[in-house]
Amino acid sequence: MALELERQTTVLFAKVLGDADASACRDHLRQAAQACGARVVNRAADKLMALLPAPDAAAEAAAAMHTAMDSFAQTTRTKLALGIGFHHGPVIQKESEVFGDTVNLAARLVDQAASGQIITTRETAAQLSALYRAWMRKLYSIDIKGRSEPVALCELVWRVDENTTLYSKKRNATRAATTATLTLSYRDRKIVRRRDRDSVTLGRDENCAIPIADDQASRMHCTIERRQDKFILTDHSTNGTYVAVNGGDEVLVQREEFTLSGQGSIACGQPAAATREIVRFNVD
Repeated sequence: MALELERQTTVLFAKVLGDADASACRDHLRQAAQACGARVVNRAADKLMALLPAPDAAAEAAAAMHTAMDSFAQTTRTKLALGIGFHHGPVIQKESEVFGDTVNLAARLVDQAASGQIITTRETAAQLSALYRAWMRKLYSIDIKGRSEPVALCELVWRVDENTTLYSKKRNATRAATTATLTLSYRDRKIVRRRDRDSVTLGRDENCAIPIADDQASRMHCTIERRQDKFILTDHSTNGTYVAVNGGDEVLVQREEFTLSGQGSIACGQPAAATREIVRFNVD
């Protein structure tokens, strides 16, 4: 029996508009997404579905796919166009397939996207870095079956003009990225991260990458992600995150960011001296 796993993932759907027979175009778009670290899971007649580790990675891949569409040599009379939607949340993975509410919502979003648009939820937009949030504009809300409240949408304005795109800015910003590696150890669990925008969540919720068994920890306590050559811890909690680096004094990080370096410890919600639930980190 195949094992089912639940994890946090950004699900992106891209829909080719204009011609049902567009297999060459889909291959072109798939290559653009994979170049940004996306894993293309399956393909329908007119859609691609891809998985990415974080919303920023999805934003980069979406802009890259639109840029690739612009460069695609079309042979049909009907001009092909592209709409993209993505959402970040928990998915259930079984072998190479994923499913769940996050997948269903992302599929609904791409149906809202017009030609040249990138649509996401305001919930996902709030998790983007400052670079991408600056390119967001609020849209309307839609009703989703199974949700008690309407889902508020945003558009990622990926193109300023014919010569300036978000994709080119992002590529220039990440060109100097190094091969730094982050290792996190907690109880019998070890997680290693190397890729840019690869993120790890810590918290009391069992769906976190590292579930913390401490009542003082928030359900979604903090996130650690790589940004170019640095690993950044972002606290989302009520009680704060206590970080010690290279044997130094603990620093309380509360609703702010902290750059991890060298070796150290992370305690969620209370100082390390008050708890045994400590995450060890190493950046090399």
